[in-house]
Amino acid sequence: MLTYLEALLKHSNFTKAAGELYISQPYLTQLIKRVEKELGATIVNRKQTPFTLTEAGQIYYQYLENVSAQRQKLNSRLERYSEQYRDREIIRITVLETLGTFLLPEIIPPFLASHNNVKAQILEGFPHQSEERILGDQAEVYMGQTPETLDNNIQAYINGGEPYYVVIPARSKFFIPGEFILDPSTYDLKTLLQEPFILSTSGSAIRRQINGIFQNYHVVPHIVVTSDSVITATNLAIHGLGLTISAASIIKRMRQQPINLYPIDPDLMRITYFIGVKKGKKLTPAIEDLIKDFQEANLNPSIH
Repeated sequence: MLTYLEALLKHSNFTKAAGELYISQPYLTQLIKRVEKELGATIVNRKQTPFTLTEAGQIYYQYLENVSAQRQKLNSRLERYSEQYRDREIIRITVLETLGTFLLPEIIPPFLASHNNVKAQILEGFPHQSEERILGDQAEVYMGQTPETLDNNIQAYINGGEPYYVVIPARSKFFIPGEFILDPSTYDLKTLLQEPFILSTSGSAIRRQINGIFQNYHVVPHIVVTSDSVITATNLAIHGLGLTISAASIIKRMRQQPINLYPIDPDLMRITYFIGVKKGKKLTPAIEDLIKDFQEANLNPSIH
């Protein structure tokens, strides 16, 4: 039904939508009418072009999306018990999305290439969700940052890291044309911290560290907006909404814009990467190999 509705909204024409779906136009028409009869409400406004979902249609569409997501989640959880994967080991890796976009491409492709009997499942979420998954045996491996904040029942293996920077956009009064990475003596960090900031939400690992810096300097942050995504927060700062604190692996993904980067003392704030497993849980040879690969990888992104 999701596919049918999307095709119908795309073409605003039953005949064209049916052609794309390789079904007959009468079948598609009757199907929509039957669903509307069962729901007792019109779901597609087809009296004008382009077709749109009615309010009832939007509710039904969201319901279908939820059903689809739950079905995919169920299939993922059952996968390890299916005949297809009975002879393969499934390793569930929980990771913060913004961190995973950097760490996973460095680790997972070469690991899977050398382990044909292993399949990886990626579970994304905030650090507290990842910890709950590891401790609740819903994941075997946790890749993250700031191991100092980990639950004591998680064993962390550390490798690599990178510094943080205050991102200063061209619209800021502190921006210095022609410069990129500033000398730390250029400004006093406390002065910068009193500017408007875009920050990630409080559930993120980076936000906990940022809160610590504001507390150390006895500054109440002036927060313009927050975002679940560090990438979004960094992009908004680069485009002039305010300052933010971000890392090289994130800044490097942004479209080039004139900005300054003010390096933060690593003793105050630094990313340290880790791979973690539940203490006391017997590790398979494949997981031991994954930990070894992680520890041997070059995980020190920099920006120049």
